[in-house]
Amino acid sequence: MTKPPNNCHYTGGVWWPALVAAAVKLLLIPAYHSTDFEVHRHWLALTHSLPLSRWYSDSTSQWTLDYPPFFAYFEKFLSIFAARVDPLMTDLYRGLDYASSRAILFQRLSVALSDVLLVYSAYRLTKKRNFRDLERLLICALVIWAPGLFLVDHMHFQYNGFLLGMLLLSISFLEEGRDLMGGFIFAVLLCFKHLFAVAAPVYFVYLFRHYCRGGFLKGFARLVLMGCVVLAVFAAAYLPFWHYGQIREVLQRMFPFGRGLCHAYWAPNFWVFYIMLDKVLGFLLMRLGFNVQAPKASFTGGLVGDSSPFSVLPTITPFITFITVLLAVSPCLIKAWRNPQPRMVSRWVSYAYTCGFLFGWHVHEKASLHFVIPLALTSLKSVEDAKHYFFLSIVQYLATRCSLFCLKHKNILLKSCCCFYMLF
Repeated sequence: MTKPPNNCHYTGGVWWPALVAAAVKLLLIPAYHSTDFEVHRHWLALTHSLPLSRWYSDSTSQWTLDYPPFFAYFEKFLSIFAARVDPLMTDLYRGLDYASSRAILFQRLSVALSDVLLVYSAYRLTKKRNFRDLERLLICALVIWAPGLFLVDHMHFQYNGFLLGMLLLSISFLEEGRDLMGGFIFAVLLCFKHLFAVAAPVYFVYLFRHYCRGGFLKGFARLVLMGCVVLAVFAAAYLPFWHYGQIREVLQRMFPFGRGLCHAYWAPNFWVFYIMLDKVLGFLLMRLGFNVQAPKASFTGGLVGDSSPFSVLPTITPFITFITVLLAVSPCLIKAWRNPQPRMVSRWVSYAYTCGFLFGWHVHEKASLHFVIPLALTSLKSVEDAKHYFFLSIVQYLATRCSLFCLKHKNILLKSCCCFYMLF
């Protein structure tokens, strides 16, 4: 008779990698940080100093609030403590570009503490699966020690670990068959960061086929229940802004399509090569005497309205990228429709985010974390799975590392070289 697993082993398999990671994060407190540090410091000041009705219309800084409302509430919550640690950090005007030692310490620790959700999600996912102790330890380490997370969150400065923890928590509930809770958490995640919506078609198809089954009446009742849960989440996020007549401003900030097709510090995706081809053709045709617009060295600076047009090739619009992503995801949707298996959810979600990374509009390099972290859950199932994860994790790390280096040193030649290396 098989002995039941020891819960102490479960806990030990995740918490000691978490403690090692915490020690590394503390060592990274004085490390280099990018402009995103000032972005989040400004959001602390904005949500602390202004009423909710002005959060998405204020333009005191160029780093305007462009995340969904739940993340704004999260910043508001943090600002309560930030104001006690260093009042100048939450001053909307005098705090611009403020980075005292106290401010740095507070913001770094806020990221490290929010990673507790990622640790708990890794623990929850491995606890319910049929893993040996060593396998459980390795998967937790792959998630918690992901090099890209250290670079993006604890150097560059972001809260991706916290958000990815929410995604993994949602997947863990789906794998347990608790679809309603999984859908609820994913809806909450979308109200924290809307870029996770790339996996929304996968969730919709899977939940419709797996949760809304059991005959017409039972299926319809479950569909209504799921719809009510999702609507309640979005109402909690957006109704206060609707009350103040700010919904238009919120949506304009969340979807700033004027920033251009590619980010200033490129994620190595399909559109980068499209842009490179356009620039090469533009220069060649100019040399041959054709009257074409001279290509610019940089396609976008990352701010609204700061992007250069195409010289030769057809212009790519947000709608085109949306259709391209949807077509790329469609094989996964067909599989989820035909055979909605809980154990496949993490693969399908990872695949959807890979498609979003390759064909999405204005993709950031950190979006590569969205498909690498969920894929870690399947990395020990077979040799092929391990090879697939190993390859993608190396590509993701190099893409992030090169992009952050370019961000620091403004080297466009290195950007181009990195893009060719990442995809080939």
